[in-house]
Amino acid sequence: MTLLQIASLMIVLAGAFGAINYLFLKLPSSIGILVVALAASLGVMGLDLVLPQLGMADQVREVVQRLDFSDALLEGMLGLLLFAGALHVKLGDLKREWVVVLLMATLGVGLSTAIVGVAFSWITGIPLLVGLVFGALISPTDPVAVLGILRQANLPKSLETKIAGESLFNDGVGYVVFLVLVGLAFPHGDAHGSGVAGAVRLFVQEALGGALLGIVLGWLTFRVMRRIDDYSLEVLLTLGLAFGGYELAVALHVSAPIMAVCAGLLIGDVGTKHGMSEETRQYVDAFWKLIDEILNAVLFLMIGFEVFAVAFSLDAVTAGLLGIALALIGRVAAVAIPVLVLRPFRDFSVGVVPIMTWGGLKGGISVALALSLPDTEFKPLILTVTYVIVLFSIVVQGLSVGALAKRITPKPETNA
Repeated sequence: MTLLQIASLMIVLAGAFGAINYLFLKLPSSIGILVVALAASLGVMGLDLVLPQLGMADQVREVVQRLDFSDALLEGMLGLLLFAGALHVKLGDLKREWVVVLLMATLGVGLSTAIVGVAFSWITGIPLLVGLVFGALISPTDPVAVLGILRQANLPKSLETKIAGESLFNDGVGYVVFLVLVGLAFPHGDAHGSGVAGAVRLFVQEALGGALLGIVLGWLTFRVMRRIDDYSLEVLLTLGLAFGGYELAVALHVSAPIMAVCAGLLIGDVGTKHGMSEETRQYVDAFWKLIDEILNAVLFLMIGFEVFAVAFSLDAVTAGLLGIALALIGRVAAVAIPVLVLRPFRDFSVGVVPIMTWGGLKGGISVALALSLPDTEFKPLILTVTYVIVLFSIVVQGLSVGALAKRITPKPETNA
């Protein structure tokens, strides 16, 4: 199958599975598509056991491998998804929560990476640096999963801003930390740095370079949009910023996710206020919401099909179940420590730690990073554990975070 045929198939299946979910399961759209895709995948595997002569599982596995989930997400969809997510987070809201977001996206990611990595190394016996690589890829919350659930969770505004802002930025920071640790753990594989000095240099280059590029490109696009009053052209300019800026960041070896977030925040706030007419604002908002929904559907469909790329074994599944507990412990530390640090200086509503812990969903980015690892003896175990954690996070945590929020915060509050 050609890439166009595979892309067409993904769109058709996303629509079909979405319709099945809407008519029968009635789960949140993205989660429902993942559940139906996973059920279909397991059904094909089961049919193959009964009628092995059909070879259906091998055919589907070939299509899944040809699609290359890691490249499709990290080099294609991620820029659009992050830009769309950032576009709807207002700088005014984020400014009030920036200290919390900053600490959780930096200190929080670092703490979670260390806790999960060290514990995972001890449990499985893999080298410490490889364990830290796993800690880095599983620690960031996935903005794609988080933002999709937030729309239906009806959380207080300030709490929603914390979760959304943190998920957007800790994704970029976590990706940079992952690249640094991969360079240290696999110096003769896909190395991204050499030694501690190279790791520090890479981190600064990726994180600060990505932020600077996003702000510059977003500002230039905004200046052009101020001189134009044509909604179709302005929508096209935002699309060019998301696509072109992401690819430019990759070419310049700076963080493309951070670039997309910074550019999206600038256009979504300054651009909509001072560079667009009311008609243009409505079209830009509607266009990016639609892009977000479509790509979300396709992404969760792909996560469901990635079960064909996972090598399940009793030991790996057991490690995956333990990994769920480790990921939650790491998440508690990532949320609770910054809150404790800031509590003397500001008030937090009751329940901020449990809601942000349970609402810190893992998603497709973790799976994509696991798939991007060099082919070593550790990769199958890390991929299986990652997949188990992601499934639990999206299905169990995603379906229950709204109920948890309602139970803990029955009435929306101004401060969280």
